[in-house]
Amino acid sequence: MATDPDTPAPRPHLPVVAATLVALGMVMSTDSLKTAPTVALNVAPEQFLWLWVGGGLITLVGALSYVEMACAFPDAGGEYSFLTRAWGPRMGALYAWSRFAVMHTGWIALMAHLLADYASALVPMGAAVRTLFALGIVATLALINCIHVRLGFLTQALLVALVALGFTAVTVAGFAVSPAASAAPALVAEPRHLGVALIYVFLAYGGWSDMATLSAELKAGPRGMAVVTIGAIVLLVAIYVALNAAMAHGLGLAALAHSTAPGAEVARAAFGPAGAVLVVTVVTVSALASINSTLIVGARVTWAASRNIPALRRIAGWHAGRGTPIAAVLAVGGFSGLLVVLAGLAGNGFGAMVDYMTPVYWVFIALGMGAAIRLRRGHDAATFPVRTPLFPLFPLSFAGLAVVMLWSSLTELGPGALVGAGVMAAGVVLERLGRPRAQTAAA
Repeated sequence: MATDPDTPAPRPHLPVVAATLVALGMVMSTDSLKTAPTVALNVAPEQFLWLWVGGGLITLVGALSYVEMACAFPDAGGEYSFLTRAWGPRMGALYAWSRFAVMHTGWIALMAHLLADYASALVPMGAAVRTLFALGIVATLALINCIHVRLGFLTQALLVALVALGFTAVTVAGFAVSPAASAAPALVAEPRHLGVALIYVFLAYGGWSDMATLSAELKAGPRGMAVVTIGAIVLLVAIYVALNAAMAHGLGLAALAHSTAPGAEVARAAFGPAGAVLVVTVVTVSALASINSTLIVGARVTWAASRNIPALRRIAGWHAGRGTPIAAVLAVGGFSGLLVVLAGLAGNGFGAMVDYMTPVYWVFIALGMGAAIRLRRGHDAATFPVRTPLFPLFPLSFAGLAVVMLWSSLTELGPGALVGAGVMAAGVVLERLGRPRAQTAAA
């Protein structure tokens, strides 16, 4: 992972508070409003809130394993740099491909269409116009991130603060309305699948592994990533548990389990028509924050990979004056735009994209936990200013969870899960084709 000292690269510029907000925005999203009904449908009533608490605590266990690596090996590539150090450049290239073709750009396209759909509810638009609107969103945020690094990060911090305020308003609404009569028999009669409930809980908490991409741009010193990561996840758990408790209180668990828009329903019950406007506003700002944070992360992972993959050297530049990898931002934004168009033609929905992304996510989380163990074994103690508690229990237990979740995603989700796994596997072929001839022959 050595780089030329004369080549422009990320410089520390983020204070802790701003970095914590940006890190929070990498995880917090209104997809939590969409996942809550699925979780409620698949668990017993007394388990609902405990699953959100437990999911947050387990997420913290995984994040602590990554914090050790982020503090020891700060790099804008984040998880990409860990996997490359531990498992070699081929695994790093496969990770970069999977993030580019499945996770990051797919998520950007999904959120852009979600935002366009909400906008069309206020201003009617046809399918083609919605697609153009979604493309405009991606292009605008990509341009912001090309102008200057501070503008991209300040935009993200502001958007995340607004989303947190919006979630607080929905939480207040849920506790303000009279508790709904719970139709427990209807809820109990539904078949339950704990594996599906866990998939959707961890989907809402997903994205924590991307926080490590901030490590090279944080001003707080070698232990700063620990403060940022723990602070962001603790805030997130508090927000999610309060939000879900409020929706369960305001709607009742049976109604929540069958709701398509629980946040809008409790807000409308508490605030009238203004409540619906509130939720549309929260979804809009959250979608913008999610797209912007994914552009930030995706561009940095793509930039980091392009330094080591000869075929990608054209996008390996980091603009010293603007402090941002402009070519990588444009690459991620451009491919996201292509997926926006394809999604507009195919009509892909939220559930289909969950299926597509979930197996790939858990494959690399398992490999990341293995990297934490491998890197600790291969370096002396002085390399790690922050050490994972109860090592190696934390990374081993989270790796076991990742394997279970991978199996659940392949067996309990739709065919999109196999498609996502297939696209990831195609990266193996592309990596071999992209290698220089001499290197291929040696292999």
